[in-house]
Amino acid sequence: MHPAVSDKLAQWLLGSIQLDAAAMHVGRYCGPWRVSTAGQARASFHLVLAGACYLHIDGQPPLRLHARDGVFLMSDVPHFLSASPDPAAPVERRTMLPLGDAAPHDQVDGAGLACGFFRFSGALSPLLIGSFPDYLVCRSGDAALGHSAALFDMILAEAGGDPERPSPLIARLVELLFFYLIRHAGQQQALTAGLLALAQRGEFISLLDEMLRSPGEDWSIARMADAAHMSRAAFCKHFTGAGGVTPAQFLLHLRMRLATQRLNAGDSVEQAASHVGYQSHAAFSRAFKRIVGEQPGAYRRQSRAAA
Repeated sequence: MHPAVSDKLAQWLLGSIQLDAAAMHVGRYCGPWRVSTAGQARASFHLVLAGACYLHIDGQPPLRLHARDGVFLMSDVPHFLSASPDPAAPVERRTMLPLGDAAPHDQVDGAGLACGFFRFSGALSPLLIGSFPDYLVCRSGDAALGHSAALFDMILAEAGGDPERPSPLIARLVELLFFYLIRHAGQQQALTAGLLALAQRGEFISLLDEMLRSPGEDWSIARMADAAHMSRAAFCKHFTGAGGVTPAQFLLHLRMRLATQRLNAGDSVEQAASHVGYQSHAAFSRAFKRIVGEQPGAYRRQSRAAA
């Protein structure tokens, strides 16, 4: 299969991720400090706006982060940031200062940070996140992430004032930065599992493309295996091993993702259900509620109200 088809599938899958970020603290720490967003059962981020610091993750060597570097922790990974490469270095309880309130010597020793949480929503988001490692690092020196410099400039322009009440625009800029980072990670073709990894596997590309174009067809396991030119047993084994989900689970999430797109575009519930292969309103509503979290009628009304 031509690489362009693989890229198209990967871009569609990446576009299925829905993210909502919230910046909780934006300011500067000075002296022997330590900060963490762990223990909240949420994905989180830390952006270094000025200075430098160290990221400590259980079982990993300390990672030095410089200005305009960032880390996105895809799940609640035990971690902390500190001024020292020694995870056991003594610390003091420090109050975060506004970015411009540091003394001259603290401009060297301190670090300006933007920290917060984010959550994923959408029918395919939970499956797609499994394509990525526990954390992603954004490096300012990475030429492939050149656009991140402009985003850091805008974040810095919004930073200042009360560290506990950051501008809501910072969260939106963080979301853009995250999408640049995951697109970059997806384009590396170094992902070994998850739905994005499936989109890079030659034996599954034509199948995924056909399922996207015709989600309402009778996609039995036998038909999927035949499209991938495998036996049923081999297909289920390799698909689940590469994607992290069974073919049936993937089909369900794919159909509900496409159904939300149709509802957002103005289709009736019946039209969206028919497009993804459901003739029973009740069966479609149960599946939609299970994956999306609400009834399709309520989702459509909210979508129309937002539009």
